[in-house]
Amino acid sequence: MFAVMFPGQGSQAIGMAKEFYDRYSFVKNIFKKADEVLEFPISKLILEGPSDQLNITENTQPSIFLVSYSIFSVVKSEFNIDLNKAKYFAGHSLGEYSALTAANSIDFENAIRLLKKRGRSMQLAVPFGKGAMIAILGQEIKDIEKILLNIGVENCQIANDNCPGQIVVSGTLSEINKLIDTLKKLSIKNIKLPVSAPFHCKLMKTSTEIMKKEINNTKFNTPSPKIISNVNALEQDNIDTIKNLLIEQIESTVKWRESVQYMIKNGVKKFIEIGPGKVLTGLVKRIDKNVESYSINNDEDIKKININD
Repeated sequence: MFAVMFPGQGSQAIGMAKEFYDRYSFVKNIFKKADEVLEFPISKLILEGPSDQLNITENTQPSIFLVSYSIFSVVKSEFNIDLNKAKYFAGHSLGEYSALTAANSIDFENAIRLLKKRGRSMQLAVPFGKGAMIAILGQEIKDIEKILLNIGVENCQIANDNCPGQIVVSGTLSEINKLIDTLKKLSIKNIKLPVSAPFHCKLMKTSTEIMKKEINNTKFNTPSPKIISNVNALEQDNIDTIKNLLIEQIESTVKWRESVQYMIKNGVKKFIEIGPGKVLTGLVKRIDKNVESYSINNDEDIKKININD
């Protein structure tokens, strides 16, 4: 039994999916369609850069989605592998939109429009330079929650529970710096992340309000297979619930560790990552060494897929 997972922000790189773009004319058509829908040459940005523009959130989110969708389409159309036979689809933050599109819940045009608006609204929710995110290494989530409570940082929140020993915290720059000072005294390793806004915390409130309207005005279908929600790490196929959870997701912790553990508990023994890079494949290996995980970044990777064993 297998699951398919789609990456989120941080997986981007100039030239991602170039091999697929060069080899398959229908991938060129997908990229061209994205340019038309967004009225912006996102394909040129993905293939040529510059990286500072690709790393702007309102560009990063639709770019990663476009690459993930293109790779998924190659696997399906060129290699005749039906990934929709998976028990679950799951995505990390924006990757949940990739998962829903691959599961035929949202159409391509609506998804990429939503992600452009999502990225822009998240970018503008906090003035540039006023928010920050850090990855805290080697600690359990309950210990970080206790530290946050003890130092009284009202605007700091756990943004990602990625895997054992990797927890990300978002907040205002001043409170994140206060947290860093505390972690230093406790000899707890942490890394400040190169992001432009503090995602997945209550500082994203204005983005939530914008995306609530956008998501509720978008047509969704029942996904097949079921989707694992970032918000509660449970399987979903009810359209209204999925919409509400996507809205909540903007300010909520991405429960990736719990999502993977839920899928394993329910029989998944193999994970296939569809999208740029192999971040999620690495996280799965750290969550449970007894399951298989693969990332797909070229034709040779696809040839190694076996969904039947």
